[in-house]
Amino acid sequence: INAEYGVDRGGKILSGGKRDGNFFEPTILEQVPSICEISRKEVFGPVCLLEEFNSFEKVLDEVNNSAYGLQAGVFTQNIKKAFYAFNRLNVGGVVINDIPSARVDSMPYGGVKDSGIGREGVKSAMDEFTELKIMLMKDIGKL
Repeated sequence: INAEYGVDRGGKILSGGKRDGNFFEPTILEQVPSICEISRKEVFGPVCLLEEFNSFEKVLDEVNNSAYGLQAGVFTQNIKKAFYAFNRLNVGGVVINDIPSARVDSMPYGGVKDSGIGREGVKSAMDEFTELKIMLMKDIGKL
């Protein structure tokens, strides 16, 4: 677990981090070096990494410096920063002031880069089951 969480490289487990059979405790980590696997890959589990930053622009660049791009959660009360993050982040969706897994079934949910192809959601599903066909016509009515 130390290598997985970067604890052997200075990362700290603030809460959780233990497994009991198929159950994995919700885990909060901080100071995990960006070279650690848990910092670089998609984690499909109850894990949160906290990272201090001095520059909003640079931290968004760090998010983009990944092979993955499913969704991002940005916590801010500043509307300019919210739109800046939306325009700057290379992800499938940006959720402001909530966790990045927040979603509504009707919205197009999916990622970019190595986080998947296409989107989920009602419209996206209908598009996947629809075969588009076009007919162009010229000089209609002439025999």
